[in-house]
Amino acid sequence: MDIREVFARNLRKFRQARGLSQEALAHEAGVDRTYISALERSVYSASITMVEKLATILGVEPAALLQRPPKSGRGKR
Repeated sequence: MDIREVFARNLRKFRQARGLSQEALAHEAGVDRTYISALERSVYSASITMVEKLATILGVEPAALLQRPPKSGRGKR
């Protein structure tokens, strides 16, 4: 999974956890809803400034939006 996919999954997860629609998040961030949709589909890459802005709105650290999911324990000994 590349970093855009990681960001996309985390953005959607945190947005939904806050109960925000794409439109509401976009409004707070001062961007178009289609931009948020494109970020969540890994179509666009967010600038570091936008990562920080979205994280602030979502109430998380910017690093949380870039955090890869833990690898499964399968196959490890």
